[in-house]
Amino acid sequence: MTGYMEQIESTFCGRIVQYERKPSADMNIRLIIFDFDGTLGDTRRHIVMTLQQTMREKQLPVIDEARCAATIGLTLKDSFKTLFPYLTDEAAEECAATYRRIFEDNKKEMMPQLFPHVAETLAEVKRRGITMSVASSRNSTSLRGFLKDMGIGPFVSSVVGAEDVSNPKPNPEPVLKTLVAMNIPASETLVVGDMPVDILMGRNVGTRTCGVTYGNASHQQLEEAGADFIIDDICELTNTIGCRLLETQTL
Repeated sequence: MTGYMEQIESTFCGRIVQYERKPSADMNIRLIIFDFDGTLGDTRRHIVMTLQQTMREKQLPVIDEARCAATIGLTLKDSFKTLFPYLTDEAAEECAATYRRIFEDNKKEMMPQLFPHVAETLAEVKRRGITMSVASSRNSTSLRGFLKDMGIGPFVSSVVGAEDVSNPKPNPEPVLKTLVAMNIPASETLVVGDMPVDILMGRNVGTRTCGVTYGNASHQQLEEAGADFIIDDICELTNTIGCRLLETQTL
């Protein structure tokens, strides 16, 4: 069986796709752990706007969009502590609580959407028999709500939110917790995210890592963090999980 490659044709992301798949014995990725904000969900505008509204309500200086966006991926408390280092832990927690209230109000008027090709890609990954989970600095209630409302909840087997760990990204605890729950080793796991903290979280426990450039960090930042793969469209993810694209034809 060595060297045998199964050739498959399927419809994927609006294209007829032909690819070669290694036999299951040679497949090395059994679990993909996704970040949410900036990787699956296009939430940058909503996060930045809510951060700035919180600053106004708490009578703090209003920070520009780029500096706000640079904190995406951190816990809310850490985001406020990063933007305002002089805040006490208690003050940062108060800011986080205010943020959550405003964010829920904003969702009623402006619901974030999935990035292009996310739903199709997750469906294709599931079709290939690979388990998927989400590890996020967002609280798990909010996270599960988004997954359900965006229609991708059925693809996700496990969710780890901010309150589920003592040590958030880039600490590997969110990944370790997922690996234990799924009973899958780090060597057979791929972490996918848009921020350096996502890449470091995976590298710190020995998984493969994939950075996405359409979120909140640049190609250079993801490269410097040590990402094994860097992609510009989540459709490209299929090329990193044991498959080689042969030919595509637009429908």
